[in-house]
Amino acid sequence: MRSVIVLGSTGSIGTQTLEVIRASDSEFKVVGISAGGNNPSLLAEQALEFQVEYVAIANATAAQDVQLAIYAQAKKAGYSEGNFTLPKMLVGPQAATELAGVSADVVVNGITGAVGLLPTVAALTAGSVLALANKESLVIGGTAVTKLAKPGQIVPVDSEHSAIAQCLRSGEASEVKRLVLTASGGPFRGKSRKDLEAVTPEQALNHPTWAMGPVVTINSATMMNKGLEVIEAHLLFGIGIENIDVVVHPQSVVHSMVEFIDGSTVAQASPPDMRLPIALGLVWPNRITGIASGCDWTQATSWTFEPLDNEVFTAVELAKLAGSRAGTAPAVLNGANEVAVAAFLAGELSFLGIVDFVAEVLQVHFDSNFVSDQDLTIEEVLKAADWAQLYGRELLDSKK
Repeated sequence: MRSVIVLGSTGSIGTQTLEVIRASDSEFKVVGISAGGNNPSLLAEQALEFQVEYVAIANATAAQDVQLAIYAQAKKAGYSEGNFTLPKMLVGPQAATELAGVSADVVVNGITGAVGLLPTVAALTAGSVLALANKESLVIGGTAVTKLAKPGQIVPVDSEHSAIAQCLRSGEASEVKRLVLTASGGPFRGKSRKDLEAVTPEQALNHPTWAMGPVVTINSATMMNKGLEVIEAHLLFGIGIENIDVVVHPQSVVHSMVEFIDGSTVAQASPPDMRLPIALGLVWPNRITGIASGCDWTQATSWTFEPLDNEVFTAVELAKLAGSRAGTAPAVLNGANEVAVAAFLAGELSFLGIVDFVAEVLQVHFDSNFVSDQDLTIEEVLKAADWAQLYGRELLDSKK
């Protein structure tokens, strides 16, 4: 039985991870779960169902609500007093990091955003396999994170990087020519920049394929998500950014591809279902039987591939620039993007203004306080991420 910690258990990745574990007939023991605390009843249900030892809550003011919800759920489930042991509560901004450092076979990092960095560091330092859905922690941490990992210790949960990991098993590292990440194209595939001038948050949140959180969904609409994934692929697989391409594949069945030096291209295909890469993350390099449905080859179907329009969706090229400069550039890219997405959702920034804003903050960083890979530490990464947030908000205020 494998012991598992699930960070971000009430979010999209977290709930689907628990679905996989629930369906896996006692292959796993959930040691602990973490969440922000905004959904105390769901967190309590999860704690009770999986009999976890630890519950980590980022928002200290929500701790009492979660504790009361656990008691209420226990009563509802028929537990008599004395037959239920309350899990140990870890509370505050460092709660997820503390939980990630607890001994476990696998830590699933499903937290959204740069706050996932320190839990990633804690899991790697503790020696757990890190099933990583929180791409931001690897993207912004860069070599300061990868140097902490033993070979094979980081297993990607993003569908694209899980696909690449599977495809790479078809050849030697020296035989890889390039990686090809697929993108659904989001809700605005085929649109011109003029078409996107008046986009509303409601339109940008209407993803045609995937059900994700608001930040990831907006990042998908701008293609910043794909830009971050290019950097992530570079760090995970050691392939130069110049040899990582993006192609639009609206059906989202081919999740990514690897082209080898002999002209062969190996692709991983499956209907869009995050439970498949999550399951692989839990038991890599093995597989769990029947966790998701395969392609139906009895039905006629078409898969199409289109080049990415870099003039409309400028985020990928901007991310490649940040990834090529490395150092603190990706941390600032991500931090500025988080500020910009929040401003767009709040009606303070236009849709097209998101990437333009990020580019402006990144250029100031290059001109002022950029730190190269040679001097990169976790502390410098955190300092750069904080600077991007602070300067970004100041820049927004100056534009009002």
